[in-house]
Amino acid sequence: MDKMAPNLRHLRAFCVVAAHQSISRASEEVFLSQPAITQAIAKIEMALDVELFTRRTDGVFITEVGKLFLARATRAQEFIRTGIEEARRIAQVKAGSGFDNLDQLVSGVQLRALIAIAKTGNFSLAAKRVGISQPSLYRAARDLERLSDMTLFRKTGQGIELTPAAEVCARYAKLAFAELMQGYMEIEEYKGIDSGRIVIGTMPLARTYILPTAINRVLEKRPGVQISVIDGRYEDLLHGLRYSEIDILIGALRNPAPIDDVVEEAVFEDELALFVRADHPLTKKKTITIEELAAYPWITPREGSPTRNRFEELFSKQKQPLPEGLIEASSLILIRGLLMDSDRITILSAHQTRHEREQGLLVPLPFDIGDTRRPIGLTTRLDWHPTTTQAELVEALRMAGCKLT
Repeated sequence: MDKMAPNLRHLRAFCVVAAHQSISRASEEVFLSQPAITQAIAKIEMALDVELFTRRTDGVFITEVGKLFLARATRAQEFIRTGIEEARRIAQVKAGSGFDNLDQLVSGVQLRALIAIAKTGNFSLAAKRVGISQPSLYRAARDLERLSDMTLFRKTGQGIELTPAAEVCARYAKLAFAELMQGYMEIEEYKGIDSGRIVIGTMPLARTYILPTAINRVLEKRPGVQISVIDGRYEDLLHGLRYSEIDILIGALRNPAPIDDVVEEAVFEDELALFVRADHPLTKKKTITIEELAAYPWITPREGSPTRNRFEELFSKQKQPLPEGLIEASSLILIRGLLMDSDRITILSAHQTRHEREQGLLVPLPFDIGDTRRPIGLTTRLDWHPTTTQAELVEALRMAGCKLT
């Protein structure tokens, strides 16, 4: 079984056999011969290196590890089915057009082709991404279009882009493949092998203490787990989360969540403060006016971020123009370097500057900026079912957050 482009018909046969505890009954439902189903299950078992069924004279009975994989395979098929239904609704496909059982006809290669074209906007680059020839990928993409009776691709000045219906279908296909990858990792965990991978999307303020602490805690117990940390803009990270490219997003919560297919969980509260280098001229003053703050150059987050909004409110509420010569930056390393070599001021999370304050590099200014408490926590997909290792990381993040409250 190709884990990157699994045989979806074989997976469906596996699920039906598990439901009926009978290969003969499954044969009637999936329109495969009994030998073909037996061979399909054997291929899956060989690829996963586990026994999914116990064979007896009175039927076939799913094993414990088989139940783990069954849950993931069932959810993967549901994602594919939902994606196709949503795509047909968006494309306004009439009843009777295309194949009503399209979710049972599409192949893993066809869905991989769809995802790759969405990512690259080019048939040749998509073919390299999938690992097949360009003619094969083109044929797979057009076969999917023909089966669905939907327009899935359109030419633009930059290449090929997906239609809105195809975008939805591709997103749910990615969720389906991510679900299967969860299943593969769970099977490895069942066998006592820590070979899973966790992708964490992080915003600046989580990188100082909570995330390193949680990662170290998990890796002490599971040293074989691969953890990938992705930095970026909130919108980009949220997109990656919703498209299953990221497992967990940690940082300032938007509250309410920006879209209904993600859930937020507060882990601790953080406050903002104004920071400068230790020997900044303003550190010698007992009281500071808004005019004095405006007289110095600033480093701020980008426009639209919650912290940037707080910065702008600080001046607008006192009818004071914003300082000139703003530098927009989110990298703490860059911000620290700029602060240490200038008289600039920045507005930052107190948690984010923990190490710099302990080392005496940065100090907060004695200026009341009001109640800036905000929840910091986790954002995950509403339908996300973490593996044991992923759940352990979530718990480690919670524990690290508790130490900050």
